[in-house]
Amino acid sequence: MSTIIKSWLVRNLGAAALVAAAAVAGTGSAWADGSVNTGYFGGVAIMGYDTVAYFTDGKAVKGSENISYNWLGTPWHFASKKHQEMFMSDPVKYAPQYGGYCAGEVVGGGVTVNVDPEAFKIIDGKLYLIYDVGNADDFAAHAAEYIPKADANWPKVAANLELDHYP
Repeated sequence: MSTIIKSWLVRNLGAAALVAAAAVAGTGSAWADGSVNTGYFGGVAIMGYDTVAYFTDGKAVKGSENISYNWLGTPWHFASKKHQEMFMSDPVKYAPQYGGYCAGEVVGGGVTVNVDPEAFKIIDGKLYLIYDVGNADDFAAHAAEYIPKADANWPKVAANLELDHYP
């Protein structure tokens, strides 16, 4: 087992159990490590947007720092207690794929930190964040091609993030 995975397991034992359960269940979630995009500033997942609202409201909704939950070493903000509870009960279900990094960039083996919270797609019950709305539409139009490529690239991209190999 790699040192990166071991250190992640130590830091995130509870989340690791969820990820392991998802892997065993064959859900194919792209949460193979503890990388969470917090942007260049702020240190909050999805720039403080409520990840559950993408599923329940179908749009980007700003969360509140007063309603938050720490998962994978990162605070996640929610617009309501109900959304917080939903996330706490099944974070892998609601968390964006590829740690919240731009899914379109992961397709090419790279990473873009600055995603646009308004540029998202839910495909087969999974949330994908993109750096702009036009590219989100393109990602969705080519999802059958792009998602398998991004899934295959994500372990290497995540390892490079862990080693700070991206600017």
